[in-house]
Formats: sequence, C-alpha cells, structure tokens
Amino acid sequence: MYRTVRRHVFVVATLTAPLLVGSAAQAAGTPADARARISTAFEIPGDRVYPEGIAADPHTGDLYTGSFEGGAIFRARPGQRVAEEFLPARGDGRSQALGLEVDRSRRLWVMDRLTGLAVYDIPSRRLLARFVVPNQDPRLVNDVAITPDGTAYITESRQAIVYRVTPEQLAEAGEQGGEVPLTPAFDLSEVVEPHAPNTITLNGIVAEPSGRYLLTVDMTGADLYRIALPSGEVDKVALSGGSILTGDGMELQHGTLWVAHPIANAYAISRWRIGSDGREARMTGRLTDPALQTPTTLLRKNGKLYVVRSQFDKGGPTGPGTPQLPFSVASVRGF
Repeated sequence: MYRTVRRHVFVVATLTAPLLVGSAAQAAGTPADARARISTAFEIPGDRVYPEGIAADPHTGDLYTGSFEGGAIFRARPGQRVAEEFLPARGDGRSQALGLEVDRSRRLWVMDRLTGLAVYDIPSRRLLARFVVPNQDPRLVNDVAITPDGTAYITESRQAIVYRVTPEQLAEAGEQGGEVPLTPAFDLSEVVEPHAPNTITLNGIVAEPSGRYLLTVDMTGADLYRIALPSGEVDKVALSGGSILTGDGMELQHGTLWVAHPIANAYAISRWRIGSDGREARMTGRLTDPALQTPTTLLRKNGKLYVVRSQFDKGGPTGPGTPQLPFSVASVRGF
C-alpha cells in the first residue's frame, strides 16, 4: 500500500496573477536575458507529430523525442539535422508518448498518457517491460525521473500520484512478461491545493543528483514540491522572484532548475536557483519568445538547452489551427 505523504507548508512568495506576455506583472517580476539565442537543433518528420518529451543517451549523445499523436519515438544523432524514426507509432500498444528518460544501462523509458510506461533496450529496440496504471480512474501518466540507484519515479497528473519502479521490479517485469501494475509510492492528492475534477496537477519531475529528494511541479496550482527520499515527506518549496504557474517539463543541474511553460501565446522557459537543501527556489530569469512554440519540456547538454516545440496550441490537444512544419526541437544558448 502506498503512503499518503504529510504536508509541511512553507511561506510561498509567488506572483498571483497569470504571467501574460507584455503584462505589467511580467515586466516587473520576470527578468529576461538578452543574451539568449534561439535556433533549431533538429527537425522531426511528420505533419501530426506534436512532440512532448526529450531525453539524451549519456553514452552516445543521441537525443530522443516522442510524438503525442501515435506515440512514435524519434532519434537525432549528434549533428543530425533531421531526426529519424526509432520506434514506430502505435507500436507495442503505445498511443501517446509524453515524458522520456534514458538510464545508465541505455534503456529508454517512455510514458504513455493513458496506459502507463514502456521500457526499451536501446541497442536492440526491444521492449523489456510494460507497466500499467492499476485502476480505471481518469489518468495522465506524464513524466519520469530516475535516481542514481536506478529507481524511476513517474508523475500521474490527474490523480496527483507519484509511481515508483525499482530496478528489482523492472527485472522481475522483464522476466514474467506481459503488463505489470505500476506501484504507487507517494500520494500528493491531499497536499496539492484543491482543483476541479480531472485538473492536471503534478507534471514535470526531476531528481536531485545525489538522490536526496525529488522536485515536482503542480502546473495549475503554481507550486513546487520537494519529496524527500526515501521517507516520502513532502515540503512545499518556498518560491520567490516569479511564478512557476503552468510549469511542465523540468531540468535540474548544479543547483539550477529550468522549467518549460507551455502558455498559449506567451511561450516561455524560466530559470531558478535551488537552495542547498531544496526547500527554497528563486527565479533568476525568464525567457518569453514566440520561437519556443509552446515548449513542453527541455534538457541541458553541452552548455545549451534543447527545448521541445510542441505546438500543442496549433491544431493539437490545446487549440485549433495548423502547426508550422516541420516540427522541431529548439536550441537555446545563453540562458
């Protein structure tokens, strides 16, 4: 049985108004960085891709991104201008690919919004294990973070649950085959502020490099939570200098947290300085630019950010219209 975590509330200093491009609140409270330069890192083939997640293979430098429409996975090798299809759409029962991660053993973790997750061996492209949500409640299996001991933590955005897959569970699932239920680890439903039914809450999740804690964002409540490991105690992180409202995918390196904000017509990424114990965060920059094209997530590699341009608001799941082709992943320098 999973545990309901205890609530430890800290004083939160956030902007209460939505951060809209050109607004007075943004001008006053969200510093921009004029040094930032945005270009295209690589293109993604297909006219209905709507990419969502991104991950890097630490051994080869290859980048992987997935398609919200159909769940195809694409790979871009270093220097490759157009990504290639790595796993076909709707393969192995995938319908939508969201969060992605590559672990030290070169296994690709793929979050499927409606079912659960699939784990693949990269060299052989073989499906190793498939984990599914153990109930029929409304669900949105969203993002994943892997700690140094190889344990994966997965956000469920409609139920405010964090699932856990240990290396032992992964090995056992691979041996027995078929579909294995996901194991709930932390229930934050009594911690996040009340929202309407089926609201998307917990979204992006990252692990502190030594494995002391996780950070996960409530994109609707504009809160960031610290989950201590292994105890599961939850603190609301004290935020200052800006808002994390609509926070989606995140990246944490050397005490700096980058957050993607897929805000319609105000595409942004923010940068935060995390306190040494992970209980405080101060926003140090915010970059808003139409060239980000509804960014859903990002990763930092070789001194630059790779930002997924989902275009969800252009004929995708959050808006009407027609996407600008080709779909692509942006490279952001200087932020």
